[in-house]
Amino acid sequence: MNDIELSQGLCEFIEASPSMFHAARALAGRLDAAGFVPLREGERWGIERGGSYYVMRNASSVIAFRVGSRVPADGYRFQMAAAHTDSPTYKVKHHPELDGPGGTLRLDVEPYGGMLDATWLDRPLGIAGRVVVRTPDGGIESRLVASDRDVALIPNVAIHQRRNAKEGFAINRQVDMCPLISAGELGRGSFDAMVAELAGVDASSVLGKDIYLFNRTRLRVWGWANEFVSAPKLDDLQCAFAALTAFVQTSNDACVTVLACFDNEEVGSGTKQGALSTFLRDVLMRINGALGFDEEAYLRALAGSFMVSCDNGHAIHPNHPELYDAENCPRINGGVVVKEMASQKYATDAFTRAVFTAICEEAGVPVQTFANHSDSLGGSTLGNLSIERVSVSTVDVGLAQLAMHSCYETAGVRDTGYLVRALQAFYACDPQIDGTGSASLK
Repeated sequence: MNDIELSQGLCEFIEASPSMFHAARALAGRLDAAGFVPLREGERWGIERGGSYYVMRNASSVIAFRVGSRVPADGYRFQMAAAHTDSPTYKVKHHPELDGPGGTLRLDVEPYGGMLDATWLDRPLGIAGRVVVRTPDGGIESRLVASDRDVALIPNVAIHQRRNAKEGFAINRQVDMCPLISAGELGRGSFDAMVAELAGVDASSVLGKDIYLFNRTRLRVWGWANEFVSAPKLDDLQCAFAALTAFVQTSNDACVTVLACFDNEEVGSGTKQGALSTFLRDVLMRINGALGFDEEAYLRALAGSFMVSCDNGHAIHPNHPELYDAENCPRINGGVVVKEMASQKYATDAFTRAVFTAICEEAGVPVQTFANHSDSLGGSTLGNLSIERVSVSTVDVGLAQLAMHSCYETAGVRDTGYLVRALQAFYACDPQIDGTGSASLK
């Protein structure tokens, strides 16, 4: 598959993922197609050497793993990559409707994550997420919903009414970011009726809902030389897609390979399904126990394990290079970005950088560096959070993109392929990690 075909596959994956719940389902569907066996946390796991499995939590986080057929009885390790399924957006409140002037009907929404608010104005928007309904037999069931047409738009104020718009203005999310859904044809109760129709039930059967806005602008590969891919949610579905692609295509008989895609990174990861939860630790401990190993073996396995935390980074902006560190600023289509921060918001250190860079060099994948402008705090990611629960050597990497946290982001066509090849090499290699800071790469 060439880089353009891979980017087209990325676009298809993102189109299937209008919410974090849909992203998890898209991941699970591809794992099913690759022969992975689904497991449930509430059931006993029958895990065997040579087997491939996955488990979901909250229907929004997924952990998949393959157990090598030659995992040794004395001393093994985990080769792990991680990404996240969520992206900044707006969540519809439980009581969703706001009356507006002139008979208009609007949605009452609140921010999920730190988005660039202005990019959501004047965009065709859909709704997607999870609905919890009462079943005819008295039970409770979750259903995923997504509108297949534009149902909302957040209108800008005309420059004639806001003459200072060219100088910029402060957006009030409670006032300025209320999506318009009707000019008078719909009334109170219409939104819940719309959601119920998407779920295939009566509105009275809906007991709860997690509904989000999503941008329905067409995803595309563009440029005269087909250099760019633009889409919603590139942060972080580009990394999730690349990591999944590498994971299902690569086997390693000597270890347990793992792919973890967590929800709620954009709001701090502090949920039962986030990187700060026990999800990854629970899964790894159950793998360890199912293979007949004790806690001592588990702790030894962690000491020899490695994680590649994948979350997109900032490409140098063509109009604002002054915002970037002069020597540590990646470019689009320049290769995988290794991210470092002295404050430890990224987990990369000299040792993990060296291991990952050596693997990439062997695979012929270019590596770039990102560090924040020293007078800027920058963002964070999930690598340093996940290792609070599972302490392993970790490197934070990503792909260079423009307009991070915009509702429509841009990245490079070549870079998805670079990350796929880097992670294929990572999953296939057999590094002997010494927890004190040395390794033998085989």
